[in-house]
Amino acid sequence: MGKDKIRRFNENLTFKCMVQPAFEEVFGVEHPMRGKWHEFFGNNNPIVLELGCGRGEYTVALAERNPDKNFIGVDIKGARMWRGAKTVTERGITNAGFLRTRIEFIASLFAEGEVAEIWITFPDPQMPKQRAKHRLTGPLFLARYARILAEGGMINLKTDSQFLHEFTKDVIALNELPVEVANNDIYGTGYADETLSVKTAYETKFLAQGMPITYLRFALGGKTEFADITEDMEDRLQELRPDKTNDND
Repeated sequence: MGKDKIRRFNENLTFKCMVQPAFEEVFGVEHPMRGKWHEFFGNNNPIVLELGCGRGEYTVALAERNPDKNFIGVDIKGARMWRGAKTVTERGITNAGFLRTRIEFIASLFAEGEVAEIWITFPDPQMPKQRAKHRLTGPLFLARYARILAEGGMINLKTDSQFLHEFTKDVIALNELPVEVANNDIYGTGYADETLSVKTAYETKFLAQGMPITYLRFALGGKTEFADITEDMEDRLQELRPDKTNDND
């Protein structure tokens, strides 16, 4: 491990805005913070999660634009999250925090109905078939979100991956979930508002390559279990992969 990464890990321990639960505090048990995040922020404003927040650019930007809401960036990469936590600390942003954990454990950290909204920005699309269960908009993760989202809570997916965009649309259609927005090119169509125009480091790179940025906003419709796409649907999606790699080899 490099010296800079060690320095960041050590500094993370000093940030009041960062929570780093141990594995044994979240695996199969309820974390002490579960149901008490309003105490963390000192108010009863709605709580919004950014899952896979990376450096935290979106979490910080959303918090600054929406002082009436609380934002928590969730990721496992502590060295990356350091940037967001340091920015929040230096700017004195009181409605943003960071949670270093695996997204698989969020039901151990948030109570039923504790989360008002979820953002997923530029996640790994997990395109190989054998990685399907790791897609953040797949049925396993939607079931986890259903356990913590408030009634009517929305899920936002912003991505450059046409594969993940179409996969998510298939999951939505198969489960008959309510969709508020489905846009294949938010900048090309002029749809991007102030919030959607926030650009992460990844997005800036993708835009420079001329890649369209897609956006989906949908709800879970009160459901707690979700069907997975069929093998035929998965085969069709595989044709969207840039490398067209056969994962059976």
